[in-house]
Amino acid sequence: MPENISLELVATNELNDNTVAFEFKILNNQQLDLMAGQFIRLMFQQDGEEVFRSYSVANVLKENQDSICTIELAVSWVKGGLATVGLSNMKIGEVIDASAPYGRFCLTDVKWKRYFLVATGTGVTPYRAMKGELFKRIDEGAEVFVVMGARDEPGLLYANEFRENAKINGYNYVTCLSRVKHKNPGSLDFDGHVHAYLKQVEFNPDNDIAYLCGNPAMVDEAYGLLKEKNLPVRQIRREKYVSPPKRKKKAAFGIKGTTL
Repeated sequence: MPENISLELVATNELNDNTVAFEFKILNNQQLDLMAGQFIRLMFQQDGEEVFRSYSVANVLKENQDSICTIELAVSWVKGGLATVGLSNMKIGEVIDASAPYGRFCLTDVKWKRYFLVATGTGVTPYRAMKGELFKRIDEGAEVFVVMGARDEPGLLYANEFRENAKINGYNYVTCLSRVKHKNPGSLDFDGHVHAYLKQVEFNPDNDIAYLCGNPAMVDEAYGLLKEKNLPVRQIRREKYVSPPKRKKKAAFGIKGTTL
């Protein structure tokens, strides 16, 4: 069951011009038990009401299920967005309330021969969290394809980490750039959306599973494409990053222990 936790901001790091990595310490000596691929909810005050925004946990977990005492998130800025305004004003040492964990966008106990993990933007963070378990499954004979779509190379979040992972035989990092061509493309670098890669793959319904995470348009189009390629619906797992509807009133933001 999800539990309420308080998080102290301990570090930030710009991943690109529009995305920032946040690291929080869980207060009161608490630890969070979660599965790789799950998300948390950060709580904000808006118009006198408590509202939340959801973020996948980006921590690299040792096991498919692990206990952590810090939480890493990747946050993309949305102009005028509730979380953008609140988080961009947070200072190191300030505290925000949260609840966790949520979600079932996780690796199940069922083992597959090939894993296609498709993402755009911060949708790649669940696959970062899954690293430890994916390595174990590769040791057991599986093959992994992390397929990352972005407009340009700076949009390939955690690219250096995924390229390092790809030094392991059986782990493949596929990049697809939709607006700017690769400078020095390799055999797994494609120009165009992620579908430029997916269209050339022959999927085996007996061996393969696909995970889709990120922009809703990408998720929907990839879902349709995979169905056309005869991958069973039960083997296509989806998580869309959808912005909440805008509120009519002007937002008032608050974070525990500070005035914004």
